Parts: sequence; C-alpha cells; structure tokens
Amino acid sequence: MRAPFQEGDFPAPVKYGYCMVGRVLRGPDELQGREIFCLHPHQDRFAIPAEAAHPLPPDVPAARAILAANMETALNALWDAGILPGDRVSVIGAGSVGCLIARLAGRIPGCDVELVDINPTRAAVAEALGVRFALPEQARGEADVVFHASGSAAGLSLALSLAGFEATVLELSWYGDRQVSVPLGASFHSRRLTLKSSQVGSVATPRRARRSLSSRLELALSLLTDATLDTLINSEGSFQELPRTIERLANTASAASGEFDSTIMHRVRYD
Repeated sequence: MRAPFQEGDFPAPVKYGYCMVGRVLRGPDELQGREIFCLHPHQDRFAIPAEAAHPLPPDVPAARAILAANMETALNALWDAGILPGDRVSVIGAGSVGCLIARLAGRIPGCDVELVDINPTRAAVAEALGVRFALPEQARGEADVVFHASGSAAGLSLALSLAGFEATVLELSWYGDRQVSVPLGASFHSRRLTLKSSQVGSVATPRRARRSLSSRLELALSLLTDATLDTLINSEGSFQELPRTIERLANTASAASGEFDSTIMHRVRYD
C-alpha cells in the first residue's frame, strides 16, 4: 500500500500525500511548462521520471485536478461493480471517494442513487451531485449494488443490510491493521450476497485486458471536466500550515457529539 515516491514509514516520519498537481519547470519538450498530475507526496519541488507526469486535459483546471486519484478509485470501483442502467445503488460514506462514486453512478441512465452518511450536512453535497441523501436510519434497502466507503464497521454492517437478493456489496474502505467485525450471519447466505473488495492498485478485472494503469488515470482526468465536482474541494490552506491542518483533520468531531467537520477534500496551496 506504499504510495509512489513515498519515503519513511508510519507512524512517523513519513512523506504524506499522493495527489499532486504542478507545473513542469524542466523536462522533455512535450512536458515543458505544462500543468501535470502526479502521484507524489506533498512537496514544493521534486524530480520524477517523465512517464510519472500526466498532463492535464485543457478543460480541467489545476485546482480541480487534485481529485484525479480519488476519481481513479471511483472509476475502478464502478468497473468492479459492473453497474447497469436502471440499477438501485447505495453509496455509504460521503467522503471524496463516496461522493465521486455517487456522481458517476448517478449519470448512468436510469440509476437510482442514494448517498448515505452520518453527517446530515452532506445532504447539501448530495443535492449538488444530483443524487438523493439519507442518514443511516433512513436508508432504503433492496439495492442492486452497495458501495461501502465509510471506513467503519458500522458502515459495512449497514451496507450488507441494504443489499437486495443476490446483490453486490463493494468494499472500498481501508482499515489498515484494524480488526473489523463483519456480520455474515442473519440473511447474508439466504440472500446470496456477494462481498467484494475493490482497490485501485490494479485495474478492475472486467477492464484489465484493455486498460493500463496509465490509460485509466488519463480517463479519470478527463472526467474532471465536470465543474460540479468543485463542491467536493471545500477546504484550503497553505503548505506551511499543513502540520496544523493535518492535526485538525485528524481530530474531527464524532457523531456522538453531534458535531461534524465539513471538510471533504482539503486543497494544499503552494504560495
């Protein structure tokens, strides 16, 4: 799970981050002066192989292109899930990945998409993305596909409960070394559910014969022409402020307090 160009080891010290957009100062003629996306930790200047630099499409602004890595994860998830027109889709977890999945699925003809989160302020985000919103206790069941991206055992349990007969639950959460309880009793077997993992390190099996990691990232970048996605980048600060920003984001309020941090994607600015 080590990100490209990462140095160090967790818990610290480690170079953090992997969604980088910048301008090529020196390089091949075809890249010189161009804005590019790269999977590189937070750093104001760095040297990378030319093949690791992905030029931005002309109609994708640099400020939005930081979503490229999460868009790639969302795209891969849709390939893994095999969504079809008219499917009932539930997305649990309205972080950046969950929101991008909801936006992509919601643009498939006939798909009925519901975004589920414990944070009620995410309702406005769901509305902007053109999908319905529900708190966990209000979420509808009988979904054809459930995407789980909340990173919590409670979210995974909810995902299994919302899946209809012979439906697929696609797990995108990263639990690290945590042990997670999965409720595989109750009606899990009688409803013949499929619990499937999705991870961006490999191209999804249905597309692997025809897509490379590079071409998948190019496609993800092209999907960022959607200006609606600017809604997801709702926090910003300077590179110098990053230590304090990470501390703030790591100590967000919980559902038990009834208070939530509104941040979905924080953009780091290099002044």
